[in-house]
Amino acid sequence: MGLITIEMFATLDLVGQAPGGPEEDPAGFPFGGWQAPLLDEVGGAQIGAAYEGTDALLLGRRTYDIFAGYWPHQSGGEDGGIATLFNSIPKYVASRGTPDLSWEGSTQLGPNLADAVREIRDRHEDVKVVGSLNLVQTLLREKLFDRIDLWLHPVVLGVGKKVFEDGAVPTNVTLLAPPAAGPSGTVFLRYGIADGTPSTGDMSLPDRGLGNNG
Repeated sequence: MGLITIEMFATLDLVGQAPGGPEEDPAGFPFGGWQAPLLDEVGGAQIGAAYEGTDALLLGRRTYDIFAGYWPHQSGGEDGGIATLFNSIPKYVASRGTPDLSWEGSTQLGPNLADAVREIRDRHEDVKVVGSLNLVQTLLREKLFDRIDLWLHPVVLGVGKKVFEDGAVPTNVTLLAPPAAGPSGTVFLRYGIADGTPSTGDMSLPDRGLGNNG
């Protein structure tokens, strides 16, 4: 069984909407492209390294349309390495509509998304989910992921679609590598899903040596 990794860019208040450009997801959102001024060489290298070994992409419809219009034309450009990878591996698209699947290697998933994702996980070793916030909510709800690569950017927007929506399934995760910060202040965090559900405690108990009693 392979790994499914969610690759996600987020603000300090965990907004993940439209990091790449103003037209990416503009509905009711005035900050499209918020990531661009904060991208530095360290972050670029981290992103490139995160995709190493990827043998399939799992994408929502909106992200797929953006990628299909961009990556097939970048093979000789600055992002040629990632373009070559993305153009050569299978792309699986979660959509209830009828997407244009002209990007070579693209397949639309069936109506039972959870079962389809489980089949993809069995078929591939290293599946990456990029952006695709609506799809990510389903994967989080079904616990159909193994890792989350989260780039946390030093900006607060106060509006926009969140990485974790209200009502997300309580889930434990574990940090897989030390946090890594770039010169712009963006912090890269890599988490893996862990067993069980979040537990609780009481910080005011005497044996904790903590509390709010003054």
